[in-house]
Amino acid sequence: MGPVELFRVTGGTPLVGEVTVSGAKNSVLKLMAASLLVEGRTVLTNVPRILDVTIMSEVLRRLGCEAALEDETLTIDVPAQPGTEADYNLVRRMRASINVLGPLLARRGEVRVPHPGGDAIGSRGLDYHIAGLERMGAEITSEHGFVVARASRLHGARIWLDFPSVGATENILMAAVLAKGTTVIDNAAREPDIVDICSMLTEMGAEIHGAGTSTLEVEGVEELRPVTHRTVPDRIVSGTWAFAAAITQGDVTVRGSEPRHLEIALDKLNQAGAQIDFLDPMEPSEGFRVRMERRPRAVDIVTLPYPGFATDMLPMAITLGAVADGPSMVTENVFDARFMFINEMLRLGADVRTDGHHAVVRGKDWLSGAPVRATDIRAGVGLVIAGLRADGVTEVADAFHIDRGYPDFLSQMRGLGATIERVTVEDEEF
Repeated sequence: MGPVELFRVTGGTPLVGEVTVSGAKNSVLKLMAASLLVEGRTVLTNVPRILDVTIMSEVLRRLGCEAALEDETLTIDVPAQPGTEADYNLVRRMRASINVLGPLLARRGEVRVPHPGGDAIGSRGLDYHIAGLERMGAEITSEHGFVVARASRLHGARIWLDFPSVGATENILMAAVLAKGTTVIDNAAREPDIVDICSMLTEMGAEIHGAGTSTLEVEGVEELRPVTHRTVPDRIVSGTWAFAAAITQGDVTVRGSEPRHLEIALDKLNQAGAQIDFLDPMEPSEGFRVRMERRPRAVDIVTLPYPGFATDMLPMAITLGAVADGPSMVTENVFDARFMFINEMLRLGADVRTDGHHAVVRGKDWLSGAPVRATDIRAGVGLVIAGLRADGVTEVADAFHIDRGYPDFLSQMRGLGATIERVTVEDEEF
């Protein structure tokens, strides 16, 4: 079976101290794809040192680009004629690489992208991506595991998304900035990641109106220019540390965050009994502090597209409920397999019952340490946090998932006082 890397966590210690959050995984990967829209050097700053950035950099290199990360600055040099076929094995490892589809189609008129892989959190088809690009004049087929798209010149169109898909909004948006005429995307995603990519594209010379609203209007331009752009802070990582403070009854200051992107999550923690203070009330983006001096109160949580409670925070919501005082209901409305995480929580003694997309969680004062396995990035971190509130030792296998989304995770955890180590074992031992 081969070696498995895992995090070994000893429970019982509240998290106390400070962490600094870097750029958003869900944004920077799409900004990297957007660099394909223009020849020359694009520079991204506030870039997280995570595995997914490494994978996406290699996707770009195999398309003929140069990509180099130094500290938190990523330099991307794009040739006049980037490649048109994304690497099969890399795209299978990370779903976000599907976002090269829109820019390469707009820039080169043809592209072959493998059907993507990524986290095991449910069906995330490309229907919205494909339908939108087809309305803009693309011919799209599926051949031998690849999505193949062709268009001599894309044209503007009015596109309605049945669901405000972030990935589809981004792909259509990146294709539209070089299309002929006006494209209107109705029921577009409103996430801060979308606002971030709109900001970068606008700096590049794109004409975009409505960023942050459900209607995006894009007037196509003939060409763009390379820019230097700072990545928006990672609201999911910020929220993770906030929930970790509450779950462990700790005291954590989160710097470099943008709490305005976390209003519902922080409000839920406040309802659960946490005290939340902005470091600078006049400038919320300085960060915030979360203190929990008692066992959390149970709160009901419903995941929804932004500005609702983020689906990526669902494992943290379940974990909070698992140690809260009283019963809570957590409802997942975005991905159909997020509840795979619950099977692992049951191994830790959590009292959770599911019915469709609802989970009823009855809180316990303490969980019980056990060997568990991460099924995706957020589930992995949720299990580590659960292990901090469990008697004994919890081992979370498949640590690579956490590497994909959380820079310096081990050192940040230790800096907050957690007893945690990373070890390699043979799979038979686990």
